[in-house]
Amino acid sequence: MSAPPTTRPNRPAATLNVSAQAGAARLAPGKVRLRVWQKAALEQFEASEHADFLAVATPGAGKTTFALVAGLRSLAAHPRQRLVVVAPTAHLKTQWADAAARLGLHLDPTWSQTSGQLPPDMHGIVTTYQQVATSAAALKTAAAGAFVILDEIHHAGDERAWGDSVRKAFAGAGRRLSLSGTPFRSDTRPIPFLRYTLEEAVADYEYGYADALRDGRVVRPAYFPRINGFMEWVAPDGTLNSASFDDPLERTRAAQRLRTALSEDGDWMPTVLRQANEQLMLLRANNPRAGGLVIATDQDHARAIAALMRTRLRLNPVLVLSDDPDASSRILQFATSDDPWIVAVRMVSEGVDIARLQIGVFATTTTTELFFRQAVGRLVRWTNDVPGRQKAFMFIPDDIRLRTYAHQIADSRRHSLRKRIDDAGNALDGAPVDDGSAFDNARALEEQPEQLSLFTALSAVVTESDHVVSGVAGTSGVFDDIFDDDGREELVDAHEQSEANDPLFLDVSVLAPPLPKPPATVGVGVTGFSSMTRYQQKEYLRIRNAELARDIARMGALEHRVVNSQLNKAAGIAKIGEATVEQLDRRAREGTKWLARL
Repeated sequence: MSAPPTTRPNRPAATLNVSAQAGAARLAPGKVRLRVWQKAALEQFEASEHADFLAVATPGAGKTTFALVAGLRSLAAHPRQRLVVVAPTAHLKTQWADAAARLGLHLDPTWSQTSGQLPPDMHGIVTTYQQVATSAAALKTAAAGAFVILDEIHHAGDERAWGDSVRKAFAGAGRRLSLSGTPFRSDTRPIPFLRYTLEEAVADYEYGYADALRDGRVVRPAYFPRINGFMEWVAPDGTLNSASFDDPLERTRAAQRLRTALSEDGDWMPTVLRQANEQLMLLRANNPRAGGLVIATDQDHARAIAALMRTRLRLNPVLVLSDDPDASSRILQFATSDDPWIVAVRMVSEGVDIARLQIGVFATTTTTELFFRQAVGRLVRWTNDVPGRQKAFMFIPDDIRLRTYAHQIADSRRHSLRKRIDDAGNALDGAPVDDGSAFDNARALEEQPEQLSLFTALSAVVTESDHVVSGVAGTSGVFDDIFDDDGREELVDAHEQSEANDPLFLDVSVLAPPLPKPPATVGVGVTGFSSMTRYQQKEYLRIRNAELARDIARMGALEHRVVNSQLNKAAGIAKIGEATVEQLDRRAREGTKWLARL
């Protein structure tokens, strides 16, 4: 591997010029300001001689920008190299592709193993771990010598087949950059390309939530209103049970208690939703676009919660389900709208960037620490255009598992990873000393299977919610601690600076390799075509070509394969997936002429 690009060490931050000359189809010139941790991680990554690098950074800190800048600089140093990004979900494929386009990198999120070779007018592809599991052989060819970004790499350990496929597909890559939003363990199956110490993945660079809070204006401080309750249910064995969240229960009964509380048929769920909505309305007084997220247990539960919000609270939430073909577009619409609430299962719990989310309701029975931290991460992304103080609130059942995870995050929020202890073993702030037993008990309750066929939730009511904020948001009760970013100065906008007088600029003289230039006539007459990203232009032209082929086959009484074969020949392509924007446009023009003759 060639030497990494020169960087200036020991600078607190940097601004990179990434107005990439990526062919004539480059975006408007722009600059990206690297945060302190991004610059430090980039320097450490480029100084490393190892093929693999794991960066763990708290959700909202900017892992995507860091990884894409690293990829951009690698492609600049190796012009023939391709970029492959592996994301956890299909929705995140387009999010990665859009983020890359803003840096002048063109990635195709529609790639499949039937697409053929990557077209010469694209820098690379975005795929998912699920696709890797079914397309490892095709990806092995596409990723040979490539720069590979493995987003939320812990997903490679979800199934044995996924890990094996990731290893097979990317063993021949030139460089592999793995990302995660939180430290993680691999208790049963090691994840490819990572180093372990006592089953804990070892990060080459780590930037935690406490670090981000100390830096200021990176993430929002998170607070956790804990809602107690009294629940009654019939267990699968037919026994009648009742308990509050204060009552100690063995793991199976504890899981049943949580499921009862979250039932849409009781009073606990609508009461918590009402309190969360009241908090959201307070936040919207300062940020009118602030939004709320409800994370449901499964799709039926999500539908029931959405119906409950409509009938009981007179709210009309956006409902996002994975089997809905319009799910990704619903998420994008919500992200850019002023709608107050979105209800989902997992699609918005990890990686999805909706910066205006500030309120969450944790209404799922999935209680692993990793999932909880990823869910909280959806709420803490700092937004520069919101005036004044920013806080995030995750409303949680007062279950011992969730209470423990929330305590750990809140402890980081208070700028202390461990409580200060005096010589007698007492916490100096008067709080009880955390001996770790609560965390051990919580882990013992995680993800326990249960027989639900005979399970019946009878009732659930809120008994106390003394952690809910009242009055002005964030100014009463337990939320009265010092605000984390008080006194921080706003960062100067990168556009207001110049290389001549600002030592924080990091000059980048080589950028993404240039791509073939589409003729100026491509897309003429199509509204907004020039402002589309490269993959969006292709998607539009592919749809147009499919419509033309269908109409020609119908009006000419021809077989589809015959029509497609002749149009491909006229455009000079073997497969649609291998076509450039110019070739797709040429094919559409030939199809239009053919149709006019019928």
